[in-house]
Amino acid sequence: MRFYEYESKALFRQRGLPLGKGSLARSPEEAKRAAEEIGGPVVLKSQVLSGGRMKAGAVKFADTPDECPALYEAIEPILVNDQKCRAVLVEEKTPVAQEYFVSVTWDGRRKLPVLLFSDMGGIDIEEVAEKHPEHVSKTHFSTILPLTPRIAKEAIADVGVTGSDLNRLTPIVFELMKLFLDYDLTLAEINPLARLEDGRFIVLDGHLDLEAEARRRHKTLLAELGIGEDETRQAREPTEFEIAGRKVNEADHRGVAGNVVQFDGNLGLVIGAGGGSLTLFDAVRNHGGKPANYCEIGGNPSVKKACELTKLILSKPGVEKIAVMMNVVSNTRVDIVARGVIKGCIESGKDPAEVITIFRIPGAWEEEGFKILEKYGVEYCDRSVSMYEAAGKAVAKMGAA
Repeated sequence: MRFYEYESKALFRQRGLPLGKGSLARSPEEAKRAAEEIGGPVVLKSQVLSGGRMKAGAVKFADTPDECPALYEAIEPILVNDQKCRAVLVEEKTPVAQEYFVSVTWDGRRKLPVLLFSDMGGIDIEEVAEKHPEHVSKTHFSTILPLTPRIAKEAIADVGVTGSDLNRLTPIVFELMKLFLDYDLTLAEINPLARLEDGRFIVLDGHLDLEAEARRRHKTLLAELGIGEDETRQAREPTEFEIAGRKVNEADHRGVAGNVVQFDGNLGLVIGAGGGSLTLFDAVRNHGGKPANYCEIGGNPSVKKACELTKLILSKPGVEKIAVMMNVVSNTRVDIVARGVIKGCIESGKDPAEVITIFRIPGAWEEEGFKILEKYGVEYCDRSVSMYEAAGKAVAKMGAA
């Protein structure tokens, strides 16, 4: 889940990171008052959960407080990647001498956090890495061994930063690394981290992403930042379909049948089990299929829960058929999922044999589940057919292969 810039900076401030003057405005009048309190030229930035604000015209500059109400009204209706403006952050405009980039994220291949640092901030790090690789350092660090400032200092020095700049940047970068670990973040980024003409270092822009599964561990922090429990905080606002999927999952404590994400395809997916959802989603796409959704099912959901998830997916406009696929599972009864999915098809006015392209869930009570599928004429396969092959069978029935 993502934090807005103003929320990220509130946490930065708690951790002692250097920030310029600024405050949040929710009206033209508040924008003017914020500029008056700052007492100089300001920048007004739309608060959305997406990049690209400058290109969209949602970042503007004012020399006097009197300019701010009109600029606020110009920014407020602008959609940035289809996202509405929540508020406008008004901050002091600062003369910058040098911009840096610093980010801590998770390297899935190495299974370690990685610190990225560059002395070419303010632009896309991908572009810097491609055109000027010597200006980007990449440093992995342990989540078990003690974290020390030396790691940050060496990462900064790797791109040629020396002297007082190196010594003053080190505690800032080190604090960001600690923040990443302390709050179970998947991303902690400052871009740009600026050295001003007067020699000060301040965070001009920053973003934080929190691991969704860690929300309960950090309820106090989220409450302090005013983040509601119903806010999913993805890169975009949740669709009605996704909200309905969350309600299906929350309505029954047994198992999982939710985490729904909407896509534009015609093949509905009821998928899951131990990373199987991502594997199967990718397999469908690799076979040329067009998924209508992503979801997760497992942990032995009830018949009703599987039924309601199936009905939701079948109700999505554009869905022609569904595929029901999971990895080999021991804690999910195949017969219960089969009953739920078939019940969902029937209650949606669909013939299970026609609308279910393939059923591939090997595991507990599978023989009973297969008997149910045979009764309704649904094609199924056991564990001798791989998940990739099962995905291919589903796509083939859609006429895409």
